[in-house]
Amino acid sequence: MKKLIPLIFIGLFLVEMACQKRPNRNTTTYTRKSNKKMQSRLFRLPKTSQQAKNEKVKITFIELGSVNCVPCRMMQPVMRSLKTKYGDQINIIFYDVWQTDQKRYASEYKIRLIPTQIFLDEQGHELFRHEGFFPEDEIDKLLQVRGLTLKNGDNS
Repeated sequence: MKKLIPLIFIGLFLVEMACQKRPNRNTTTYTRKSNKKMQSRLFRLPKTSQQAKNEKVKITFIELGSVNCVPCRMMQPVMRSLKTKYGDQINIIFYDVWQTDQKRYASEYKIRLIPTQIFLDEQGHELFRHEGFFPEDEIDKLLQVRGLTLKNGDNS
């Protein structure tokens, strides 16, 4: 019995160490409470023909998910609404990471779960990352803090 107790403690210690979250050193993330910036990573922005013509894009919003995932499908109307509200100020890109030809984006952007939303500035630096469903009103706050304005000028 005396030999079993130290083994139990060692086992619990190893489980605790394995479960601890380790920060990803290659991405910029902001915690929601402190907005504390970690290390920056530059992403190569895909240029769309519309973006090449119109360089007014201030934010690129990348949604990594799947059309077969319920929270990801819930994000589809949110993305359409954001495009309508902010127009050319935002470039919205959706990658279905369950599709064979788009799986590489999951590792490129180092996502852990879907849906994951990544917001990039004009130079491709990550500004913010969110995992799971992201309510539209929260995204509005984030975009307006970053200088985007509603097309009709009403920032409510």
